[in-house]
Amino acid sequence: MNKKSIQVSLIGNPNTGKTSLFNQLTGLNQKVGNYPGITVDKKQGICKLSSETEAIITDLPGTYSINPTSVDESIVLKAIQNKTDENYPDVILVVTDVENLKRNLLLFTQVQDLGIPTILAINMADQMKKKGISINLPKLEEELQTKIVLISAKKNEGINELKETINNYNSLSSVTNFTTIAKKIDAAYFDDLQKVAHEKPLYNLWLQLTQQHFFENKNINLDSFSHDVSKLKKYQHKETIYRYQRINKILEKTYTVDSNKATDLRSKLDKIFTHKIFGYLIFFGILLLIFQSIFDWATVPMDFIDALFGDLSELAKQKLPEGMLTNLLTDGIIPGIGGVVIFIPQIAILFFLIALLEETGYMSRVVFLMDKIMRRFGMSGKSVIPLISGTACAIPAVMATRTISNWKERLITILVTPFTTCAARLPVYAILIAIIIPSKTIFGFLKIQGLALLSLYILGFAAAIISGYILNKTLNVKSKSFFVIEMPNYQIPSFKNVFLSVLEKTKSFVFDAGKIILAISIVLWFLATNGPSSYANIEKEVTENAANKSLSEQELQQKIAATKLEKSFIGIAGKTIEPAVKPLGYDWKIGIGLITSFAAREVFVGTLATIYSIQEVESDAANFIPFKNVKAFFNESEPEDNNTIKKRMQAEINPVTGKKRFNFATGMSLLVFYAFAMQCMATLAIVKRETQSWKWPIIQLVGMSVLAYLSALIVYQFLK
Repeated sequence: MNKKSIQVSLIGNPNTGKTSLFNQLTGLNQKVGNYPGITVDKKQGICKLSSETEAIITDLPGTYSINPTSVDESIVLKAIQNKTDENYPDVILVVTDVENLKRNLLLFTQVQDLGIPTILAINMADQMKKKGISINLPKLEEELQTKIVLISAKKNEGINELKETINNYNSLSSVTNFTTIAKKIDAAYFDDLQKVAHEKPLYNLWLQLTQQHFFENKNINLDSFSHDVSKLKKYQHKETIYRYQRINKILEKTYTVDSNKATDLRSKLDKIFTHKIFGYLIFFGILLLIFQSIFDWATVPMDFIDALFGDLSELAKQKLPEGMLTNLLTDGIIPGIGGVVIFIPQIAILFFLIALLEETGYMSRVVFLMDKIMRRFGMSGKSVIPLISGTACAIPAVMATRTISNWKERLITILVTPFTTCAARLPVYAILIAIIIPSKTIFGFLKIQGLALLSLYILGFAAAIISGYILNKTLNVKSKSFFVIEMPNYQIPSFKNVFLSVLEKTKSFVFDAGKIILAISIVLWFLATNGPSSYANIEKEVTENAANKSLSEQELQQKIAATKLEKSFIGIAGKTIEPAVKPLGYDWKIGIGLITSFAAREVFVGTLATIYSIQEVESDAANFIPFKNVKAFFNESEPEDNNTIKKRMQAEINPVTGKKRFNFATGMSLLVFYAFAMQCMATLAIVKRETQSWKWPIIQLVGMSVLAYLSALIVYQFLK
């Protein structure tokens, strides 16, 4: 028996706890997609209301008003205006913050005037006593003509009552007060507007008139309405004034704050966290703690995963029949996937710590603190949000620039955001740092590896703001803007919100990267195990040439494997580009990794894992010990062979010098290259979409690639 579904749109100002409420209502029953034709996350979830009914809840982007000033905010207007959309709401749930009720109610009154059943959820009700706030709830419901539910999404209070209210949404009245406001503004003007479509609510007509540039499919023809365009802004301003006048009168009767009863620590903490000296020191200290934690906490699970995938590949070789599919599995798919899975611990820890900072309200203080710096480099505090978001992924970070209304600031932020160290760079950084930087501790608690990782993050951020300064001086766009941000209350993080955030972002990284790496691993395996017509005779030629040399069977097989790889299609391609990358300290194998990682940076590690797997000589079946690397891990001893990703890279030898390929100079060169290189096709596609031109992504690609090459060249030549 099919359940009855109720479409619910979740709307609210930023920092009202809307995401927390969404998580409480839906739990793990969430999915993330895109709005049709728009690369903005669309979060939906299912909430069970009763045995017969469920609510499909769509979490719309946070907005201060139904009148959008950015692409992000326009989604809210489109979602609740388009009746042909399958997710058009049966009921709208407006989330407000008990401490900022006056400002939040502006959005509520606008939404209510659309004539859709609306519920008002006043969140953070558990803070009322601490803030000295009291509300006459029955009177407030009477004045606003709606059902109000006091909730605490963080403490799961009032959620059951809210579910009941959603389930009984048919009993809610659909009211609109816009006609009263319209008469105060200009009665004759709005009478003429209503004549355009008598059957449509007046407020819907007014919204389409004032927001025409955000409507792609206009359901009402307003060409017949003759009006003075100059009046639009003036009348919009008056509408806001009259709405606030009504809100003020209502709150005077229903909402009181007794400051004598308030026990607020917020202002004292703000003085510390936004201090012109201590604020930056605290922020730097928190970053240092994060990167120390990434290495300290992730080392054990990463070593286990590394050993496990090495053993899985070896086990598959021994247990499966020889053939093309077995080779594909053992030399392509398993090492390729292992190159992604091994970094789940580090990525999950990074996302976990960032989510904690966001949940506490500290990140808003960071944005405010950094505004003073960012203005000197052609950006504003709003630009910090995409730059910080870029530590997860540049794609949503570039999309986050939609909140920046000033085009020049937005363009500069889009172009420099990929310099920020994203999660895709983390696998490359982690494996190279683990190989070239010793695992030593200084001052008794600081790990050199953690400091190295922090330095790379700082290097990326420095490159971003310096590039922003250059672009600000270069781009001939005159503009000014003002930065406004709301400081949310400090709060204890919700474990549920943090868990869901980490799960969603880690899963997204693993599956998105996994698809790319799996596809590339298969292609690499084919190119590395096939070659021109002469490829088939390599084994015979090598054996004949080695006849007069005293080579053991293992040495002979090693030489055959190395020669096959060098003469394969991928070996030929690598040899072709080797002259270009040799001055950077790279060989043709690393060159292949650079090329394949243009699809996604994290592919670099998977590529080398695949190449080195193909180059490995099969071990003697008689000496095979199942999962010996995992056993060695639990016995705290080193694995006996080199079939883990890290071990293969450490064992790689430069045939010219006879020394390790991944020495300090080469490793640092690679780290600097990946700090600056624009190696993410998906990000370039998003930049093209956001700027509506190929000009900017091409400039971005060429500029970052040249900077990466020259910087890596200088580093290697200086250190070798």
